[in-house]
Amino acid sequence: MAGFVQIIEWTSSRIDEVEALSEEFREDAAQQGGPVRLLVLADRDKPNTYRTVVEFESQESAMANSAREDTSAFAQKMAALCDGPPTFFNGDVLHQM
Repeated sequence: MAGFVQIIEWTSSRIDEVEALSEEFREDAAQQGGPVRLLVLADRDKPNTYRTVVEFESQESAMANSAREDTSAFAQKMAALCDGPPTFFNGDVLHQM
């Protein structure tokens, strides 16, 4: 099974604004052939800490998504709502159930 996953850890005390921005972006991204799946997780042990798990068909499709103007604009708006810079993890899918 091939695939590529990006996990982004970020913090924000403005989660309602993040959710509103994200909903707007998801509607647009779905029409543009974005990720295969996207999950947003709240860390139960660290207040205001979140992880976004984004699954793509391949690293190439992830890089193409990152290069889009709307993705860059979203990232800039998202950064303004975060309490600090995000941490990224990039991984190849080895097994999926």
